[in-house]
Amino acid sequence: MEPNPSAPITESQILTWLEVVKDPEIPVLSLIDLGVIRGVSIAETGQVTVTMTPTFSGCPAMDYMQRDVEQTLHAHGVADVVVRMSFDEPWSTNLMTEAGRLALKEFGLAPPPAYQQVLDLDILEYAQCPRCNGTNTTMRSPFGATLCRSMHYCNDCRQMFEQFKPL
Repeated sequence: MEPNPSAPITESQILTWLEVVKDPEIPVLSLIDLGVIRGVSIAETGQVTVTMTPTFSGCPAMDYMQRDVEQTLHAHGVADVVVRMSFDEPWSTNLMTEAGRLALKEFGLAPPPAYQQVLDLDILEYAQCPRCNGTNTTMRSPFGATLCRSMHYCNDCRQMFEQFKPL
């Protein structure tokens, strides 16, 4: 959908366009659902600034995410795009949307549990199996395929699975 040249681009429109930008490591999860898109501003000059917060400091996927945001907005006719990485407010898994949590589960990754207080290390032990929904699980390793995942075993369906770590 190309923007109407007579109508100004809105923040809502930008966010809708960015829903198609996926996490390169978990391609079923949009950056919006992941919660890394922290803000959009549109200057009078038409410059669009998208503020992103990395999930982990030094996350190797951030360069890909930044490039995909720029390319998506360029494809929608936004010529002047700035993607700003911000470390002002740390990212946490509580920023993930419910749609994002469901997408993780359907992909075979246990979504991180939501939490209210300071993260207790015991929460890393808990994981609900994305296959059978069982809670009779054991963490096998706090290290998964990427920094943001841990390995678990379901004692009910006897399957290994990864959990997106709460952070």
